[in-house]
Amino acid sequence: MKHFVTIELLLYLAIILTLAGGLIFSRKFRMIFKFNWPKYAIIIAILALVRLAVWGLMSLESFYMKLTLAQLPMQILLVGMNAAIFVYFYSMVLGRGFSKSGKKAGIKGELVNVKWSDVIGMENVKAEAREVVELIKDRTRVKKIGGKLLRGILMLGPPGCGKTYLAKAVATETGLPFLAMSGSEFVEVFVGVGASRVRALFKKARQLAYGNGGCIIFIDELDAIARKRVFSAFGGTEETNSTQNQLLAEMDGLQEREDKSGAASAEQNIIVIGATNSPEDSLDKALLRPGRFDRKLYIDLPSLEDREKLFIYYLGKILHDSSIDVGRLARKAVYKTPADIENVIREAALIATREKRDNITLDDISEAMERVDLGVKHKINMPPREREMTAYHEAGHLITVYMLHPTEDVFKASIIPRRGSLGVVHHQPKEEFHTRDKEKLLADIKCSLGGYVAEKLKFGTTTTGVTSDFKHAMNVAHAMVWVVGMGDKGRMGDYTAIPDNQLSEKVKEELNDETNRIFQRCLKDVEEVLTKKMALLDRFAKELMDKEELDYDDIDAIFKEYGEFSTPKDV
Repeated sequence: MKHFVTIELLLYLAIILTLAGGLIFSRKFRMIFKFNWPKYAIIIAILALVRLAVWGLMSLESFYMKLTLAQLPMQILLVGMNAAIFVYFYSMVLGRGFSKSGKKAGIKGELVNVKWSDVIGMENVKAEAREVVELIKDRTRVKKIGGKLLRGILMLGPPGCGKTYLAKAVATETGLPFLAMSGSEFVEVFVGVGASRVRALFKKARQLAYGNGGCIIFIDELDAIARKRVFSAFGGTEETNSTQNQLLAEMDGLQEREDKSGAASAEQNIIVIGATNSPEDSLDKALLRPGRFDRKLYIDLPSLEDREKLFIYYLGKILHDSSIDVGRLARKAVYKTPADIENVIREAALIATREKRDNITLDDISEAMERVDLGVKHKINMPPREREMTAYHEAGHLITVYMLHPTEDVFKASIIPRRGSLGVVHHQPKEEFHTRDKEKLLADIKCSLGGYVAEKLKFGTTTTGVTSDFKHAMNVAHAMVWVVGMGDKGRMGDYTAIPDNQLSEKVKEELNDETNRIFQRCLKDVEEVLTKKMALLDRFAKELMDKEELDYDDIDAIFKEYGEFSTPKDV
C-alpha cells in the first residue's frame, strides 16, 4: 500500500511539473495542454479512483478481499469486451469509421522534401507558386499594409502534370506542416460522415498551426466534394452537399482572430490547397469566391523546352546511351505530361533489362513510347488476303498523312496487332497547337478515310476495319458544321446548344447535307491522291508485308525515292 501511494504521488508530481514547465517555457507544450487537457484530467481522475478502490479493498475482511480479487480479472475482461463491442458499432454505424482523418499526423514541410529544383517542366506556374510562398512567409507585412491573407489555392490542370508535387514543394519551401487527403475520403454512404471528417481535418490543422505557426491542407481530387450542389425535389440533399457545406463553413472560419496581446491567432494560419482535373465551371461557385480559394494556378501541359528538361531529369536517374538526342525525343513527345514521360523512361528501362543490357538506347525509348501510346504487340494468325488488305489499309493512311496533313508527321506504320487493332499508323503533331483551323480539320477527315480508299482501289471492296475511321471522320465533319460554323453555306453558331425540339426539320436537313458534302469532298480528294500514287501505295504495302513495321526514317526514304517531299520535318 505504501509503495502504491509513493508511485501515485510521483505520477502526480510528474504531471504537475510537465504541465508547469510546458506552460512556462514552450509554446508547443502550451499547445499540447490546450488541446489535450481532457486526457490529463482523465488520467488524474483514474488515479484518484484507483486510489479509492485500493483504500476500500484494504478495509475489507480477509475473506471478502480474496473473493473480490478473484472476481476482478473476469470483471475487467467483461468490461473490456463490452467497451470494444460498443466502440465497434458506434464507429461503423454512427461515427466516422476507423479511418478517421483526425488521426492523420501532419508531416513537417521539411520532411516532405520536394524542392523547387525537383519540380520540372512547369516553369510558368512555378513562378506563380513562388509568389504564393512569399505571401505565406511574409504574412506580417501583408497584414501591416492592410492586405488579406491567402486562404485557399486552387490548382487546375490535366492529370499527371504535377499538381500534387507542386503542393508538396510549397509545403517544403514554407516549412509548414502538411496534411494531405483525397476528396474521395470524405464521401461515404452515411449522411454526415464526410462533414465530420472535414471538421476533424480542420481541427487537426488548427492544432498543428497553433504549435508551428501555420499549416497547409492539401485536398487532391477536390471535385469529389466540390461539384455544384444538387438539391432534391423532395427536400433532401446529396451526401456530398453536407460535406461541401462543412468545407465552406470551415474555410469561412479561417478569419483572423486576435489573442489578448492583439496578435493574430496562429491557430487560424491555415492555407487550403485544392487540386482537380475537372473544368473550373463544374465546381460550385461558393467555393471559388474571394475569401475561400483566393488564388488559382492553371497548370498546362509542358512546352518543348519543359519536355527537354523532363527527359534530361528522368534520364539522369538511369544508365543511358550518351548519344540519345533529347531534343528529338521532346519533339516526338508533343502533348505528353510529366507523368507520361516518366512512364516512358521507366518502360524503356524494363525493355533494356529484358534484353539483358546495362543501359537504355534511343530504340528502347521509341519502343516504350509506342507501347504507351499504341499498346503491346501481340501476334495472331491472319490469312494471306486479310494480311494484305491490312497492309494496304495502313499504307493508305500513311500516304494521306504524309502528303495531305499540314501539321502532323508519320512516326511509324505497322501491321502488328495492338489493342484489338490489326494495324496502326502512328502520327503526331510537329509542335503544340492550341486551336485547329478548317484546313487541319479537313486533313483529319482525309487521313481517316485513307485506309478505306486504299482498300477500295486495290480490292474493289472494303472491310470492317474502317469502323473507327468513319466514326472519327464523321464526328469531325459534324462538329465543323453543327458547332463551329465551317460549313459551305455560311451557317454560323453552335446548333447543338439549341434543344432538338426547337430546331426545324429543314434546318437539320440542311446541316446534315453540309456535313455529307464535306465528307464526300474529302473522300474525292483522297481518291485522287491515292489513284495517282498507286505505285507508291503498292510499294508501302509490300514493305509492310515484308517487314511488318516501318519507322520514320524508312518511310521518309521511300517517299524521297519516289520524288515525294512533305513539309520540312524537324525530327
